[in-house]
Amino acid sequence: MSDTLALVTDMNEATYHARPELSSTQARQILDSPARFEYARTHPQAPKKAFDLGSAVHSKVLGVGYGIEVLNFESWRSKDAQIARDETYAAGLIPMLPHELGPVDEMSEAILSHKTARQIFEQDGIAEASVFATDPTTGVPLRARFDWFAPVCADLKTTAKDASKDTFAKTVASFGYDTQRGHYLDTLRFATGETRELVFVVVETNPPHLVAVHQLDRIFADMGHLKARRAREIYAECTESGVWPGYPDEVQLVIPPTWLVYQDAEKYE
Repeated sequence: MSDTLALVTDMNEATYHARPELSSTQARQILDSPARFEYARTHPQAPKKAFDLGSAVHSKVLGVGYGIEVLNFESWRSKDAQIARDETYAAGLIPMLPHELGPVDEMSEAILSHKTARQIFEQDGIAEASVFATDPTTGVPLRARFDWFAPVCADLKTTAKDASKDTFAKTVASFGYDTQRGHYLDTLRFATGETRELVFVVVETNPPHLVAVHQLDRIFADMGHLKARRAREIYAECTESGVWPGYPDEVQLVIPPTWLVYQDAEKYE
């Protein structure tokens, strides 16, 4: 793969995640705390079992990504099971127990049975397409990996909550999915000059695995672009100074939230 390519269609997961360009996840970390971002970058974390279900559903629906390795144990409690699990992670695969496959199949079938989700994934597109660019304003190198790169791009999400639009709005705010969208589409625009839409296909992890497709409205989208831009600015500033700040050095005045003021007024006044 040449570093001059903007769109790469055959890069495996491990190679992509090992690259140094600023990712969407890192942009969100920087907005939370430059210090936490720098620590995470210099202290790579071991794979987390909590992410395996979502990764397995991605692989099943998209047909690419980390492969699934079924390990014939009843649980992960035994030493042998844990060793086999860790060896599977090291091989770049998702370790799963036989009984864990059922939910993966059910969630994948639910997604492909949903009329709009199926139409999105039936578009002429590319699964796990990697895009690389440089922000012309800050000079920050960027990367983004689209789950489904098509005329209408899609990002596949699993959720332990409900997938309704009201709950998903809170999820977007909590996990910074608006920033993710802004980072992805900015990177694509810098790389190719193209403007596309990105929707979120969301499937519930609990039966009956309801599915919803969400598009962020213009206000949410604009917020995401602003936050993605600010993350790039902070990254450039910290890279130049070599300082990745955490909390302020000064004593901070703590103000009670409005709800607590009213609650205390009702109880004690």
